[in-house]
Amino acid sequence: MKRLLLGDEAIAQGAIDAGLSGVYAYPGTPSTEITEYIQDSPLAKERKIHSRWSTNEKTAMEAALGMSFMGKRAMVCMKHVGLNVCADPFVNSAMTGVNGGLVVLVADDPFMHSSQNEQDSRFYAKFAMIPILEPSSQQEAYDMMQEAFDMSEQLCLPILMRVTTRMAHSRAVVEVKDEARSQNELNYNALPSNWVLLPAPARKRNIIVTGQQPLLEQMAVDSKYNQYVDADNHRLGIIASGIAYNYLMECYPDGCPFPVLKISQYPIPKKLIRRMTDDCEFVLIAEEGQPFIEDQVRGVMPGNAVIQGRLTGELPRTGELNPDLLKKALGIERGEGYAACENVVPRPPALCQGCGHRDVYVALNEVLRDYPNARVFGDIGCYTLGFLPPYKAIHACVDMGASITMAKGAADAGQWPAVAIIGDSTFTHSGMTGLLDAVNEQADITVIISDNLTTAMTGGQDSAGTNKFEAICRGLGVADEHLKVVNPIPKNIPEIMQTLRDEINYHGVSVIIPRRECMQTLCKHLKQKKVKEQKEAKQ
Repeated sequence: MKRLLLGDEAIAQGAIDAGLSGVYAYPGTPSTEITEYIQDSPLAKERKIHSRWSTNEKTAMEAALGMSFMGKRAMVCMKHVGLNVCADPFVNSAMTGVNGGLVVLVADDPFMHSSQNEQDSRFYAKFAMIPILEPSSQQEAYDMMQEAFDMSEQLCLPILMRVTTRMAHSRAVVEVKDEARSQNELNYNALPSNWVLLPAPARKRNIIVTGQQPLLEQMAVDSKYNQYVDADNHRLGIIASGIAYNYLMECYPDGCPFPVLKISQYPIPKKLIRRMTDDCEFVLIAEEGQPFIEDQVRGVMPGNAVIQGRLTGELPRTGELNPDLLKKALGIERGEGYAACENVVPRPPALCQGCGHRDVYVALNEVLRDYPNARVFGDIGCYTLGFLPPYKAIHACVDMGASITMAKGAADAGQWPAVAIIGDSTFTHSGMTGLLDAVNEQADITVIISDNLTTAMTGGQDSAGTNKFEAICRGLGVADEHLKVVNPIPKNIPEIMQTLRDEINYHGVSVIIPRRECMQTLCKHLKQKKVKEQKEAKQ
């Protein structure tokens, strides 16, 4: 059966068809659509595949490990910076091994379309000593899921599957199976001697995992996803990984005149690379992200070839690859492109009309006019746009949850006032522990939890703490008299300003929760309500 699927959708369908029992994830572009597809899949619902959002990537990784421990196949999905959040259980998962197959799907974001950096997740997998799969097409993304779970169970290791933005968010026709594999049965085969990472058993597992590396390298050499295609002209050889191979084929629709090594399974297949570096004068390495392959080839197996790529300037050091950049590196004349449309004017991102964050920033800016040295520490979410005109309201935004801890650190340094602004989903993701630190030391900070009742930036997914924030703050020790809830609408701005002044002038921890539903989810809910009422009226 053929279906037109996004790369993310092909991964999701591939996982379902491979006998998935649970997907665990925190929404993050460009990985979000994987979990959403499984949530909406009739087959996933029929099979009762777990697909609720996790509070953060660490809890997602640990829950997926728990499902694997019981013998079932699990997948955990995140964007690249989410892998930082779950690095502890991710790296340790190689030491525990797996029982049921476990795939860690990470979507990297070259060019930082919606991210803080361009980090390359392949380095994490190399560090953890686990295999990597990197599809070059949507069809491969689908096919690899079955093999990833099989490989995971064969090797007793998690598998990292890495995609990038263009693979995740572009569509292609995918041939899918007519019938899905049955889910694994629950079993009790997991050995506590592997899973209890005290030093003595962990040392034994470390020897096993390290000893598996030659096998993983040979599997990469033999993999059908790694292909060496020879050619007569050995002046140049090309190594292309993942979607970069797709771009290379666009450059040579009639076939490449040079030897090509396609890499979609890691560790890097050293035997195949040595063949190319011995046979060719120059080797161009095309990979999306950082020079992961190029670094290794340049360091340990350059052979007789001159190695070219991102480090030598043939390809740009930062940003996304595309066929035109490859054509330039290969000396191929580019065809005529489309002229820019004069009627389309670039627009910077902006908070939606009617968004409650707008009213929060209006009130905050008005109040802070009286405090010329005030510093506002922002966080990851729609409200980060408060950095841009017309608000220009925040001074820092580093990572999920950093607003509260940075405000505390600034207050520790003597800064006053120190204000943190954080969203509802980000607060439960990574902000709660920072607030506990602040409460324990009675830090002189004002925390604004701007609650729009959803995870708005990634499309309106459920927020883990909805209707629980007052209870959470009280549980962490915030005093009732300094825990305030306001409704951020224009007519309430004077009230919000007075609340801000009062809490800034209180020299301790105070929390203000402006609460109003996101305009996007509100419109969606109103439409759903209207459709429901129309159906009921017809009945």
